[in-house]
This record gives sequence, C-alpha cells and structure tokens, in this order.
Amino acid sequence: MRFWYPRAWAAFVVTASVAAGVHATPEAPAPYVWRNVTVGAGGYAPNIVFSPVERGLAYLRTDMGGAYRWDDAARRWVPLQDGNAVSSYMGIESVVADPVDADIVYLAAGMNAGQPAAILRSADRGRTWRVTPVPFAMGGNEPGRGLGERLAVDPNDPRRLFFGSRHDGLWRSDDAGAHWAKVAHFPAPGLGTPAPRTSHGGVSFVAIDPTSGTRGQPSRRLWAGIADPGGAPLYRSDDGGATWSPMPAPPLLAAKGVLDPRGVLWVGYASGIGPSDARTGAVWRYTPGGEARDVTPHSWRAAGAEGGFLGVAIARSSPGTVAVSTIDRYRAGDSLWISHDDGVHWEDVGRRSRRDVSATPFLLHEGKGADFGHWISGLAIDPFAPDHVAYTTGATVYATDRLGRDGAVRWAPWTAGIEQTAIITLISPTGGAPLISGFGDLAGFVHADLDRSPVPSFAHPYLSNTNTLDYAGHAPHIVVRSGSLYADRPRDATLGRSDDGGRHWTPVRVPPLGTPPMRDDLVGEAAITVSADGNAMVVATREPQVSRDKGRSWTAVRGLPGRTRAVADKVDPRRFYAVDVEHGRLLVSTDAAASFAPVAGHGLPGDLAPAGRRGREAQSALLAATDRAGEIWLQAGQRLFHSRDGGARFVPASGTLSVELYGLGQGALFAIGTLDGVRGIWRSHDEGRRWTRIDDDAHRWGGRFRVISGDPRRPGRVYVGTDGRGLFYGDPVPGTPGAQREGITSPSS
Repeated sequence: MRFWYPRAWAAFVVTASVAAGVHATPEAPAPYVWRNVTVGAGGYAPNIVFSPVERGLAYLRTDMGGAYRWDDAARRWVPLQDGNAVSSYMGIESVVADPVDADIVYLAAGMNAGQPAAILRSADRGRTWRVTPVPFAMGGNEPGRGLGERLAVDPNDPRRLFFGSRHDGLWRSDDAGAHWAKVAHFPAPGLGTPAPRTSHGGVSFVAIDPTSGTRGQPSRRLWAGIADPGGAPLYRSDDGGATWSPMPAPPLLAAKGVLDPRGVLWVGYASGIGPSDARTGAVWRYTPGGEARDVTPHSWRAAGAEGGFLGVAIARSSPGTVAVSTIDRYRAGDSLWISHDDGVHWEDVGRRSRRDVSATPFLLHEGKGADFGHWISGLAIDPFAPDHVAYTTGATVYATDRLGRDGAVRWAPWTAGIEQTAIITLISPTGGAPLISGFGDLAGFVHADLDRSPVPSFAHPYLSNTNTLDYAGHAPHIVVRSGSLYADRPRDATLGRSDDGGRHWTPVRVPPLGTPPMRDDLVGEAAITVSADGNAMVVATREPQVSRDKGRSWTAVRGLPGRTRAVADKVDPRRFYAVDVEHGRLLVSTDAAASFAPVAGHGLPGDLAPAGRRGREAQSALLAATDRAGEIWLQAGQRLFHSRDGGARFVPASGTLSVELYGLGQGALFAIGTLDGVRGIWRSHDEGRRWTRIDDDAHRWGGRFRVISGDPRRPGRVYVGTDGRGLFYGDPVPGTPGAQREGITSPSS
C-alpha cells in the first residue's frame, strides 16, 4: 500500500516518511511472510458502509485497527492500512464510499484530539492513498466514535465534500478532499480544543440530498446533526450550506442520520454520544419539505424506553424500509427494529433472531451464550439486496442474508479477514500450544491452531484483561497469569494457575497483607511468575509472596522490594531474577525465591530505572533464555544487555539499534526499534551485534506494537502483538537466505 501527500503539506511529509520507514536498512532485509493469528474481529467497529453503486462492495471502519474493504470474490475483508506507519491514522472517524465512482473511497483518520488527523482518498479501493493532513482534530478512538457519518460526498458534484468535526464546526472541500475550509456561517462553530480526557460529539453527521440538485450542479439541501448539548440538534440548509436553519427535534443529541433515495432523512437520537452513556433516545423522520415526525418504535417505549439509537439504515432498493438499532439498552438487551411502511409500524427483529458463532467461538469468552451484542452503532442494509443486513458490535460484525418478514433470522459473524484486538502480552512455551496470548477486553487464549478462532478457556477466574503470563520452562504445561476485571464486576481472584497448558484454571489467592490487612492481589497490579519446575509461584504484591503448594499457603520473600516482578530462570528451578529500581541493582535468588540478594551486574548502566517498567500491562524488561541456565537479557532504556553467568557480568547486546521491545526465539533475538532512522521489526543471530529488518513497508500496522517474542521451538518464527490490528506471526520466506539459515525449506504452517 502506498501513501502520497499534497505538496502543500511538505513539512508534514518529512515526518510521516520517517515514521513510515521508507529508507533502506543497513543490512539487507530478510523477507518474511506475515499472517494474523486468527481470532475473528474482536474489537469495536463503529460502522459499516455499503457502496451505493456496486453490488458486493462494502467498507468497515474500526476505532483503532484501521479500515477494511469487503472483497466479494475472495469472500473476506481486506485490511486497507497495513502499510500505514502513523499510529493516529488507525483510528477511523468516518468512511464514505463515493456515490458515483466505485473505485473511490475516503477515510477521515485520527485517533484522538491530541494526535494528527487527515483525510485519506483512494482511487483504487484502498490499495493506495493520498493523505491530506487537516487542522481539525478527530476522535476515531474517543467516546462518540459510533456517531456519523461525519464525512459526506455530494452525489451531484463528487469533488465537493463536507466534514462535520468534533471541535471545530463544519468544513468543506471543493477539490475531492485535497484542501479544506471552514464553513463560515454554520451555526455550531465548535467548542474549541477539549480539555484532556474530554470529548465532544460536535457535528455528528452530514447528509447531502441529491434530489435537490442535478448531475454536475451541487446539491442545495444539506442536513447536519449536532451531538453537543445546549443548542439545536439538527440543522438544514437549502442553499448549499450558505445559511442554516434549526429543525424540530427531541431534546436529545443527533447521533446518526441517513437519507433515503426520496430525500427523506432518518435520524437516530440519543441522550449521550456513546458507546456507554446513551440512556434514552428517539427516531425521527424528515421529509424533503421539512415535515418532522417522531417514529420511535412503540415496543421500545413499552419496554422502558432505555438506550439510544445509534444504528440507522435504509433500504435503497425498497423505499419506505428502514431499520434502527439500540445501544446501552442494558435491562431488555439491545435489538434491531425494522419498518416497511415509513416508520408507521415496527417489528422487533431481536425476538426472532438466532446467532451462530461456531466460526468464531472466542465470542463465548465471558462464559455465556452469544447475545445480540453490545455497543451496537453500525447498521447497514445492502442497497442491492434488502434482506442482506449487517450490524457492528463492540466485539464483532454480524450479518444475515435472509432477514425476511417471517421465520427465524440467523445471524453469523461476518468477519473473515478482520482482526481488531489489543494484545497486552504473550508467551510461546517450550511445549504444548505454540502460543498463549493475553488480550485486552477478551481475556486471552490458548492458540493450538494459529489459523483457527480459539475456543475460550481463560475462566476460573475470568478476567477481562490478561496483563502477565508465565510458564515453567521444564514443565511448560504449567502456566500462570494475572489480570484485571472491569470495575463494575465482582472479583475474588485476579491470579490463575493452569496445569494443562492453559485449558483449565484454578484461582490463585494471596491472603490479606499489611495494616490494615487487605487483598492486595485483587487490584490487578500484581504480576505472577513460576519456577522452571512449576513448584514455586511468586506474586509481586506490595509484600512479595512465594507459594510452593499451588497457592494454598504463602511466605514473604526476603530481599525483594514490593511490587517488583520476579523472573524465573527457564532451566534452573532455584534461580529467579529481579531489578531493584530504587537502588539501581540486579537481584538474584538461588533458593527458589525464598530470598533475593544483589549481584555484581558488571557492565550495566548506573541507572536501571527504565528497566523497572511501570503499569500492570508493561512487558518485563528482564528475560531468561529457554535453553541455558543463568543466561539473562535486560533492557535498560533503549539498550539491551546480555549475561551468561546469572547477572555477574553483562555485555551490550543491541549495537546501534534503539530498542522499544524485545523477545527471544530459537537461536535468535527479536526487537522492535529504530536503526539508522528506520523503525521496524528486527532480528539478530549474533546476540545483538548485527540486525536485519524482517518487516517491510506493506506491514507497518500503524506502528502500534505492544509485545514481541520468538518461538523457542520453531526457527525464525516471531510473534508480534499490536494495539488494534491483532496478533501476527511471521516466518522467513521459504527458499530465501534467511530461511535457509533457519533450516526452513517448505512453507510454514
């Protein structure tokens, strides 16, 4: 995928080009094959949009994993921004398929108000992009990301675009998005730059009525929704945007607006911008003449009028057919309503809906059956097939080809090719499944087959986030994990132990500690590690504890500072290591974590503070080799250090590579970092003296990396966890020099 930029933004191009890593590396790159570890979606997709001019063409936007295009011939979704290296551009605020030319698609990209924003235009369905940085902020991963669509193209004059911003009013482009100017007299000019950690809904959608113009002449009638309190929620212009008038509306926020081919506007209203604050809502219908009518489904009102309406869709091939869906309807559960008579009568489709998640069983990770879904904000009806309906949730995309008017509606995940998850941690054990992952929101999984959606097993305890994982080097079927749970859910344990490779778990509980006594392990901050033989478990509570009977009893660890994570030697069960950040020294235990004492650590920098990474989700800066006792690696700042004698002496081990993350594999060292101005994924076969780049400019994933590790059993294999594009595994291309060095002669599996 290629990106190019208008000349007016030359200053920005320099920055973006460096971030994109377009320079040649000092060493010849090693070609790698990159594949997603299959989960099947997994994150919040705020909307789905069908092309109005070509059957079988659709686009999906996600909040932190970029945009996708449905490839009808291949029957899978194609990621459109894997070659992008600008982190912020993976948060998609809006997507629009050109209403005239099926090859053209636009994205409004920007993660939040503090990061860069741009309008992206493609004339080849997302294979290459023109990137135009813009002065107005976006919030592709902020509250309100299910509003929209904010970006609109005039069907009568496709070079004319409007964009409704969150903070800076309404903007217009007359050259297909290459340049933008603020609409001067728009009555909602914006609330200005937000304070930290606050979000504005702003101009939530723009709808351009093609019935108010002719081909080649700009449309005259425009609608704009507002999702900020204190003013009118809906405005209309009949002179191409020169002047605007408020329209009748309920005392709510305009969330979603869609025009049907007759020029009728359908608006979903909510009391909040979503995805978690929409307590009530309404649905209204507006004729081209301005007549307004409340058409909110009666059965929704009768069930308690809970939840807002962020999903609105019309059937272009069936005038008068419209569908709406709720968000935040907690008591009765979210659902979808459809009307075939312009909103006079509605049917609650949820009552006859069934879901088949056999292709993506991870959706059962919370231990309950698949329900209609949560955070529903995207809803679309195929313009060419009104029974083909899709909607998006906080975890997947559901679709049916047979909505019909009678019989059960069977929904199935429409997710082939979509991987949109945040990976917190991972391990590749020396035995058992090749990969065990720790996810945000989805807990984590044992990946026995990297190309198949995993069956959930992280239960007892169930934790929404898995923050740390460890395994016993000589008994890899013993796995331990720590995690955290959503604040509104009860918890009795945030630690777990498995004796069968992660398929079944037993809660690990540490008794109350301190004065007054408290369950310090329940706050989710305490990492857990396990000795090479699986007999000793160490928990990094404020008074670190060790257990030798699977958690039935505990003893205080002597010499280990509070909250300090211990790292087990993968070969010698009596050895553990830790970094004492406060005193700038390395600690070692030779009595299976009964006590720790400082070692010389010759060769280490005086300041080891960067090696004591903070936060429950931070990766350990200290790693132990899987095949040799006493061999450890330590990252201090952006440099690696290597010891073969249990920490007595260290040598520098990263050369000129500036290291962000690193991991160990079979005979190889892997890192994410920057070398001679090139940021990428690197591999070293000589203990860090020389590095070879193994990613490429088509595989950048926004540069949003969270964790990296090699595979101790498979030469050349590396796993990379991203923040939004899921989990990847890479192998050397068979037949290349890099693959021959690893002994790989046939395709990887």
